[in-house]
Amino acid sequence: MREGGLYYRRSRFSTRLLTDRLYTPSHFWVREESPGLWLVGLTKFAARMLGDVVDVSFDLAPGAEVGLGDVVGSFEGFKARSDLYAVVAGRYAGANQELDTDVDVIDRDRYGRGWLYAVEGRVDPEARDAQGYVALLDEVIDRMRGSGRR
Repeated sequence: MREGGLYYRRSRFSTRLLTDRLYTPSHFWVREESPGLWLVGLTKFAARMLGDVVDVSFDLAPGAEVGLGDVVGSFEGFKARSDLYAVVAGRYAGANQELDTDVDVIDRDRYGRGWLYAVEGRVDPEARDAQGYVALLDEVIDRMRGSGRR
């Protein structure tokens, strides 16, 4: 079930941030699915930098221990390919099985059925609520805009 949202717009980027989850400095969202079990997904900002997701793969078996920043897999978009890092430390609970047959769900329903993987454990202590993520987006977008003026 989705909670209320916060509309965000800066420069040419806009998004709706859901308030029932936390957002990491690496532009992932995390939502507690059940006590201690966290679903992880891509924010719209991350997806915009990556481009439409065309492939995602996971390297871990369910039950594996993961630490913050450990590589759990990779994803490829039209603009870039990148490792997929853990933003929750604990026991890897597995990937979203829907991605095996419909990777486009990440772009169609990124804050719902398009989640990436789940971990039972502790969220990155630098994760923040929607208001905190707005401040981070402001900094990142302003820095990007500044570098484009040179």
